[in-house]
Amino acid sequence: QVQLVESGGGLVQAGGSLRLSCAASGPTFSSHGMGWFRQAPGKEREFVALISWSGGTLDYADSVKGRFSISRDNAKNTVYLQMSSLKPEDTAVYYCAADVAGRNSRRRDEYDYWGQGTQVTVSS
Repeated sequence: QVQLVESGGGLVQAGGSLRLSCAASGPTFSSHGMGWFRQAPGKEREFVALISWSGGTLDYADSVKGRFSISRDNAKNTVYLQMSSLKPEDTAVYYCAADVAGRNSRRRDEYDYWGQGTQVTVSS
């Protein structure tokens, strides 16, 4: 069982930055692929970024490429999402997720564990 707890969300002006953290429990974190997803009101949960267990594979949604950066610290059982040049359309609840099989997938249904989410609000 893996438990994930996100933090770092908040209210920021357009053009600003935030860093989200996702702390994972359990001894197997370093073997899992990790992803960030987001869900805006009235919309489906969408892929944002992923990182492989080693950090060697990264993938980003086109909408955040060049502005967001995903990273992980396996010694701290934590994955990060550094968000810069934030836009009002980035407003959403952000979720981290763990993929036990390490499939490096953008698909929600290929992630086994989810955090409770953290709200990010970008004002114009």
